[in-house]
Amino acid sequence: MNRTTLAALLSGALFGLGLAMSGMTDPRVVLGFLDIFGDFDPRLAFVLAGAVLTTVLLFRPVLRRGSSLFGDRLQLSDLTRVDRRLLGGAALFGIGWGAAGYCPGPALAGLGMLSVEALWFVPAMMAGMLLHRLVDRA
Repeated sequence: MNRTTLAALLSGALFGLGLAMSGMTDPRVVLGFLDIFGDFDPRLAFVLAGAVLTTVLLFRPVLRRGSSLFGDRLQLSDLTRVDRRLLGGAALFGIGWGAAGYCPGPALAGLGMLSVEALWFVPAMMAGMLLHRLVDRA
């Protein structure tokens, strides 16, 4: 196994563990966060705050380092404009997330936990990704 694959495996495992420990693999937690006038569940706000705090504290030092812990060069996107495709994709993502309570990361972690919802959601998500590729090529 090469070091890039090892880094991806370790990062994915850490991400999935964090999602599972915080309860984010349960779509009811996400839907509860979005239900501000009903049975509101604030746990997602704490997870988001933790992610923002981690980014604020570590983003600059990591960029100054210039490479990953395994020595790979860091690459940032050079895309800077907001266009219709970005806004449309973000809107579709948000609508899907709000309707299902899942986004790709928690869905894959839920799949690993044999969640019934994830067993339905992940194939539908993959079909949507395939449909995007087909439409994008046309």
